[in-house]
Amino acid sequence: MKKLIPAVMLVGLFLPAVAAAQSAFDGTWKIDMKTAKYSSKPDTVLLKDGVYECSTCVPPIKVKADGTDQKVSGSPYFDATAIKIINDHSIRETFKKNGKVVSTQTTVVSADGKTATAEFSDSSNTNAAPVTGKGTMTRVAPGPAGSHAVSGQWKMEKADAVSDNALIFTLKVEGDTVHMTSPTGQSYVARIDGPDAPYKGDPGVNTVSVKRIDKNTIEETDKLDGKALYTGRYTISADGKSLVIENHDLRRDDTSEFTARKI
Repeated sequence: MKKLIPAVMLVGLFLPAVAAAQSAFDGTWKIDMKTAKYSSKPDTVLLKDGVYECSTCVPPIKVKADGTDQKVSGSPYFDATAIKIINDHSIRETFKKNGKVVSTQTTVVSADGKTATAEFSDSSNTNAAPVTGKGTMTRVAPGPAGSHAVSGQWKMEKADAVSDNALIFTLKVEGDTVHMTSPTGQSYVARIDGPDAPYKGDPGVNTVSVKRIDKNTIEETDKLDGKALYTGRYTISADGKSLVIENHDLRRDDTSEFTARKI
């Protein structure tokens, strides 16, 4: 399955919003996961006859589900995955890059098949401790007859106990320039309405651009090798204590929303 909460959405996409308010908004912010509104587009998974397929993952994945490493192309974060069937209601996914484990996820489907929980640990784009957490999904559609219980269409409902390093970010605004740093090692210095700037510390994003929409709203575009992958619109509250973050994943054409609060 796709990562529950892609880290680039949590630590990089929303920071420039504070630039609209200049240095009054310098400081540290934290996403309130209780405010999360996830995409209405479901993930589609099929595990049948020893083959695991995630057609909505980026990139799409189709590999043997025998617990051994299988090569996967098209991702800057991993180059192999191993799908292990634990029992008829649970599986474990392990992702590697250059032979090193960078992400794991254990998914357990409820006895009635209506919900599933996924517990994950992800260090694929962190230069410090891994991002960890647990999410709950609801079934949108069942899998075909004879398939594993994890098969079907699933929609994210909530994420619990997400580690702070995925939620906290710090910034400083100097004139029209935004400086961002995060606990997982990402950083950039970007000028509002300026050219693309380097994005450091994430193998899946290497440049960022920021433009002003109005006095309270900033739009950011994150790119890899010149190709836009994500956009974000960020609107700061009148009192400067919260920030509404609307993220758009251009690869999947879906949108999610979060609110960050100043701490």
